Amino acid sequence: MLSAALALIGAVVYGSADFLGGLAARRLRAIVVTAVAALSGFLALLLVQPLVGGVWTVADVAWGVLAGMVGVVAVALLYACLAIGPMSILSPLTAVVSAIAPMLWGLLVKGDALAPIGYAGLAVALVAVVLVGFIPGERIVRPNARGLAMAAGAGLAIGAFLIIVDQTSAGGGLVPLLTGRATSAVVTVGVIGILAVAAVRRGAPARSVLHVAGAQLGVVPSGHADLEHATTDPLPTVATARQAWSLAIACGIADAAANALMLLALRTGDLAVVSALTALYPAGTILLAAVVLRERVAVVQWVGLGLALAAGGMLAVA
Repeated sequence: MLSAALALIGAVVYGSADFLGGLAARRLRAIVVTAVAALSGFLALLLVQPLVGGVWTVADVAWGVLAGMVGVVAVALLYACLAIGPMSILSPLTAVVSAIAPMLWGLLVKGDALAPIGYAGLAVALVAVVLVGFIPGERIVRPNARGLAMAAGAGLAIGAFLIIVDQTSAGGGLVPLLTGRATSAVVTVGVIGILAVAAVRRGAPARSVLHVAGAQLGVVPSGHADLEHATTDPLPTVATARQAWSLAIACGIADAAANALMLLALRTGDLAVVSALTALYPAGTILLAAVVLRERVAVVQWVGLGLALAAGGMLAVA
């Protein structure tokens, strides 16, 4: 019950982080938001680590580095597939694959066993993921093979992130998350550096790679491989660059908190249950958009939210 509750709360926090990142991305480039979020999340985890404790082992550090690298791959593939579209199909597809991969790993490889109501809860959770992440529109556009492949790849990478984190030792505290976040920060900052050098060679100022020219649609991944949900509705323009930087920092802190909740859920429960509930992260984004931005939530999404709560209850007693 504790594991299911932590995973469900973590999913909402993940979605909240994506919401903050999406607002920041109205002024800052996506890669910049991701880098800032990685750095702020790393610092937040670093401050909390002494309170949590944990032993630094070579194995946990290695798993953390691998998780950070896989997370960067997940982000890149997710951006690419959402750019191709349609988001209303590819976004929930990514979330479903990200849940199924670790679910199968947990059930078939690790030998996780659930009560019958637990298996039913997993099925309900998958349906909820599709409904929550589905963005209805007037026209239905079929995704091409490239978009489908990238969405599946992004989902597999996110699922791999969960599987990798699940390999870490219980006594490691936040060590795997710290090393993973540090790895993501190094990679994304390196990419920004390469872009800055390329800009200078073109005769543009290096700082031109930091900001977007005009509005940018979508919700930005917050360092969770995961972890990114995009919408077709434009988010309000952030008034100042300072506000955008603040939102990016808040995004990283929220994502770090969600990662910590996910890690604790994995250490107290089954990978299959945690992965299914974590994939419901779009719920957090949708709820914040409805409350803060007063965006309309489609009926199908409300149904998905209801099923998500039902799935959480079923998995809690499994």
